[in-house]
Amino acid sequence: MHSTNYTSTLILVSDDCRASFGTVPPKPGTVAAMQYELLANAPYTLTSDDMLTRITTERQGRPQEDEPQVAAELFSKGQACTRASPLVKTYGWGIHHDAEARMALISRDSPEYERLLADDSVTKRAGMRSRR
Repeated sequence: MHSTNYTSTLILVSDDCRASFGTVPPKPGTVAAMQYELLANAPYTLTSDDMLTRITTERQGRPQEDEPQVAAELFSKGQACTRASPLVKTYGWGIHHDAEARMALISRDSPEYERLLADDSVTKRAGMRSRR
């Protein structure tokens, strides 16, 4: 079974992201808006695997009770991790994964982002670029 979870890691805002601070995705129902809603409303509650499962279940129109089956199907093969999130690539958010793999959004212009960047105990991973 594959996993997209990180521990004690900061996913950095992509180098080519034009947003100078974390912005709310404008279009409801998009993957970016769904990710934002889940992470902004409940920081350090969900892991990456939890978030992907919840969004996939919702987008497929399946009931929440199907999440375990959706997760088994989803993670039977590799999935894109939060480094490829549109929040990181387009909207100016870093994503912090704590020691238990739970995530929170961190705006690139915030003191918390700077603190995490300076913390040697936190692994830093570059967000994927939108362009080559």
